[in-house]
Amino acid sequence: MAGLKLTGVGKTYGGTVNVLNDINLDIEQGELIVFVGPSGCGKSTLLRMIAGLESITAGTLEIDGLLVNDVPPAQRGIAMVFQSYALYPHMTVRDNMSFALKLAKKSASEIDAAVTKATKILQLEPYLDRLPKALSGGQRQRVAIGRAIVRDPKVYLFDEPLSNLDAALRVATRIEIAQLKESMPKSTMIYVTHDQVEAMTLASRIVVLADKGIAQVGTPLELYERPENEFVAQFIGSPAMNLLAGEIIETGKETVVKLASGGIARSAVPTTAADKGLKVNVGVRPEALVQVKDQPIFSGKVAYTEALGEVTILYFEPQDQADHVISKLSGIHADFRGKTVSLGADPAKVQIFHNGRSLYYR
Repeated sequence: MAGLKLTGVGKTYGGTVNVLNDINLDIEQGELIVFVGPSGCGKSTLLRMIAGLESITAGTLEIDGLLVNDVPPAQRGIAMVFQSYALYPHMTVRDNMSFALKLAKKSASEIDAAVTKATKILQLEPYLDRLPKALSGGQRQRVAIGRAIVRDPKVYLFDEPLSNLDAALRVATRIEIAQLKESMPKSTMIYVTHDQVEAMTLASRIVVLADKGIAQVGTPLELYERPENEFVAQFIGSPAMNLLAGEIIETGKETVVKLASGGIARSAVPTTAADKGLKVNVGVRPEALVQVKDQPIFSGKVAYTEALGEVTILYFEPQDQADHVISKLSGIHADFRGKTVSLGADPAKVQIFHNGRSLYYR
């Protein structure tokens, strides 16, 4: 198993279309790194560059300390699991999993041992003699993962492996991938997804890609609790973080912001006397907002509600100073529609951004 090091990596098509620029990232052995970002941000392209399926037009890629920019994919010690399964329809599960080893001219005993080990990990023993058409979508994806496991690669690459599954199968297979990682603690895995739940539940660290580069790298909770910028603040979490314009009126260990919408926000982000009067955006997640009677961060009329059982999502009527405020209250509150509700939050859960950057990271 191995770690990876990307230094100044970039990708340009045709010498003019730049899609990735100056990617610097160290991935340690045993990590499960998840690439997330909006459509077109380059996350799959970056994965394919690591795999060797796309050329690197700038910078260097090292795997296990060796420069691999010009090393063919088959010689990089990487196995990739694709979104579309890519199984041979005329081959049984056993033959699909063993095919790459046969091409590598491994002995029959080596192939049998590798397939037996992988099928046991993935609980595929009852299906070894079935064709892919006789398997469910989740079982096919497990076969695709098993085909990667038998190769015993240095690095596993997953390119949106659950996107073709229905909701129930997606949850079950996500749990299976998490358990697989626990059973292979020294294995290095890189996983691309557009699903935030997958990213938050699977990742050792998340790499958020945006604007041709990396917006932030951190553990799931670091990105959720302390986003470095407004993009990450609104990309991680669903519904997205609320951003309310205001001005700092008190500084110190606790910062007080007078909001344009009329509310008062208190934040545990420390500021100095020089910050007084600074125009900022206050960030607070919908689930951090609770009903209050005094000194609300926001008060408004509820335009629409979504009762989900365990929580109710409130959508407030737009105001000139604070558009599209959303809150997520515990329990059922369907009768709030059309009513005015006042909301506050724990100062520890209130972020402050200036020019798009969090004041916490200054």
